[in-house]
Amino acid sequence: MLLRIGEKIINRQKINQIIDEMFNLRSQGFSQQEVANRVGIDRTVISKLETLGEVRKGGKVALVGFPIENCEELRLMARQEGIDYSFLLSEQERWDFVQKKSGIGLFNTIMEIIATLRNYDIVIILGSNLRIKLMETLLDKEVIGIQIGESPIAENKYVDPESIKSIVQQLFRS
Repeated sequence: MLLRIGEKIINRQKINQIIDEMFNLRSQGFSQQEVANRVGIDRTVISKLETLGEVRKGGKVALVGFPIENCEELRLMARQEGIDYSFLLSEQERWDFVQKKSGIGLFNTIMEIIATLRNYDIVIILGSNLRIKLMETLLDKEVIGIQIGESPIAENKYVDPESIKSIVQQLFRS
């Protein structure tokens, strides 16, 4: 749909497509600056649009878990429920993650993940009893541990998305 504003003809469909692409990229984890560079707009435009559409402020929540059988199902639920960050790996993905990096590369990546998680108000951990305790110590913040097995867990575990959804909904109500 075209719209005349003074001497300009504005293509609203093009604007909507760019906004859809922008929010899609942001929901995939791209930074505002990365998205701005991709779609050719100023980063502050993205910030202002996100502020205009913001439904919830504060209480940033992350979801971390491995080895998970139904990662995609949980990732979808996380997006639908407004979880800000999710890092979910199957047993195979966990081994690939470890084996494809050098020692220092693996160490740096793990440190980056921990630093990222420290930016969240609440971190939900799906893992073994030992991993949950370790994350509670490292993060020094609100950690909700959901034990999916005793350490060491060597096979994928199914996690009921509805149980995680229920926890997240309770968090967002508080």
